[in-house]
Amino acid sequence: MPALSFTPAFSLLAAWSRVPARPLRTWWRTTEHRFFPSRPALFHPRVRSAQEAVLNQPDEARHRGATLWLERRRGTTPTIILGGFIPDGAEQVYLLRGFLLKHGSVYYVNYPTHGFSTELIFAQLDDLVHELTIDHGQLPVILGVSFGAGLVLEWLKRARRLSRTRAIRGLVLVSPVACVEDLLAPGDAKPTTLLGRAIKPYLSASGSPDSDAIERSRAIFTKMFESGAQNKEALRGLLTRQELQHLRNAVMATLQSISPAGALERVQALRRLESPSTYFSQTLLPLSEAPTLILYAEKEGAVLTEHAPSRFALETAHTAYFPNSICKTISNKRGSPVQHASLLFHCFNFLPPISAHYRGLKKRNALKAA
Repeated sequence: MPALSFTPAFSLLAAWSRVPARPLRTWWRTTEHRFFPSRPALFHPRVRSAQEAVLNQPDEARHRGATLWLERRRGTTPTIILGGFIPDGAEQVYLLRGFLLKHGSVYYVNYPTHGFSTELIFAQLDDLVHELTIDHGQLPVILGVSFGAGLVLEWLKRARRLSRTRAIRGLVLVSPVACVEDLLAPGDAKPTTLLGRAIKPYLSASGSPDSDAIERSRAIFTKMFESGAQNKEALRGLLTRQELQHLRNAVMATLQSISPAGALERVQALRRLESPSTYFSQTLLPLSEAPTLILYAEKEGAVLTEHAPSRFALETAHTAYFPNSICKTISNKRGSPVQHASLLFHCFNFLPPISAHYRGLKKRNALKAA
């Protein structure tokens, strides 16, 4: 039972009755992939002090931590990806991958399938940022999507409570989900969103939900991924048949691999996150001075409640949380509306502001070096 970062970009494979001519950008990308294929490798960090300190605590286990993957490239601006509940990071940014790799290496933080420890994952993130900044002299950009963006906010908030400053070059937060109230409105008898329906059994049960509830949740997530079938022509222009097959298989495999215990701990971790509105105070804000880009989709309704508190806080007061920030709503004037965290199906709607953000980071870095 995972949840959160759904990229509505997967249509039924049976819908592919022919292979049409694809746009030049798709041809260029697939040609580039043949020469520089995606080959993320397991990353074994040299710096492990923070995570080892957490693992020395009672009841903490290594299987509750994330798996780190790395695509290594030259460049001075590495990116760390924290995706939503699903898919994993490499699938989450599949169409953004080439752009990100032009700036530096990309690190994927893939969540565990049989448990979830916020403390351990934050310690792994601490170690990774420390290794990049101290050993390599590279300040990373952290790109958080949906639940991943909520984790980034919590990671920054905890640092501020300890009077620490995170050494990062920039932030990109896509469709942030920072508290359970973003998905389930307090007082509502029934969830108003598909995602709320999926996670509610994990919040109301004293233990793990029964097998029927788990399968219903998986069915909801599968339906969300398959919803890309509503715009077959646009999808055919983005992905080849082989790419679609690969991505769908990877996402469904991730969905099936998450154990009931892992799903329960993941949702409980979300439940423990605080809405940004609860720590709107001079003692904790700003969370970071790093340039920050916050992006929401024009149609968040399948995931976020109408009065999602995190969205209200970030849209109305983002400069209080991040003084050097921009908050935008991403729309698509020539096709289907942009959905929650749709970095795959609506990649080219999200790309212009992300590209401009990275250009700004590069210019800012050059001015500091001058």
